[in-house]
Amino acid sequence: MTNHQKRLSAPDSWPVERKAEMFTVKADAGPHGDAGVPLLILLRDVLGYVDSRKEARYALGQDTVVINGTPVSDEERPVGMFDIIAFRERGEYYRVFPGEGGRLSLTPIDADAAGSKLGRVVGKQHVPGGDVQLTLHDGQTLLVDDAGTYGVGDSIVIANDDTAIVAHFEYEEGALATAVAGRHAGQIAVIDEIQVTAGSSDNNVLLSAYHSEETFETIEEYIVVIDENFIDDEGRDESAETDESAETDESAETDTETEGDT
Repeated sequence: MTNHQKRLSAPDSWPVERKAEMFTVKADAGPHGDAGVPLLILLRDVLGYVDSRKEARYALGQDTVVINGTPVSDEERPVGMFDIIAFRERGEYYRVFPGEGGRLSLTPIDADAAGSKLGRVVGKQHVPGGDVQLTLHDGQTLLVDDAGTYGVGDSIVIANDDTAIVAHFEYEEGALATAVAGRHAGQIAVIDEIQVTAGSSDNNVLLSAYHSEETFETIEEYIVVIDENFIDDEGRDESAETDESAETDESAETDTETEGDT
């Protein structure tokens, strides 16, 4: 398996400049599957906190960069939708949120909001011992006692310190939601109607945009139920002002990722 990732073939969700260099860092195996963005890209290309892989390794070695409550030392660790990134020394906290075009962006949040993360339930099954296990969009699993309370498509908020469920949002008509992929990625809206499609086709969801009179339609797979904490005081998508991708800072592209990179 190759150790390289060409920029032109990187997933659309990666906030990288496609033509600045040929290669970029490749994500390790981990949460979010192929959609996970290597932490180095966020540190170097998005935030500009480091200029090279070497600097990133040094910074991560201080145990001051925390993802979902756990210090991270691997610059290739995948980061994805709704992850919480905390920079302890800086006192800065960010939520990873889908922006325009499906690119992941970082949204500043306060310390209280950084204590938990949102997860979309994508699977529910019985496991040996009679327990019920929920599988979330990033691959995390957890056992629940009141199995009937949660359904596939619902969203839950999990405390980072003990993985306790602190909030639950049902996937239903009238719920507040955001599109995480497709033409309307990053747009926050209210679910007007869930159209169940017979056969193997995707269910359709009709929504009304939260901040305008626009209505739109997308498939069920692209919808994640959220709450009002994802909207600022003026009713805009929280990602609208924070999508600082590498397109606006080509000077950060100083080290092409090669096999001999140190």
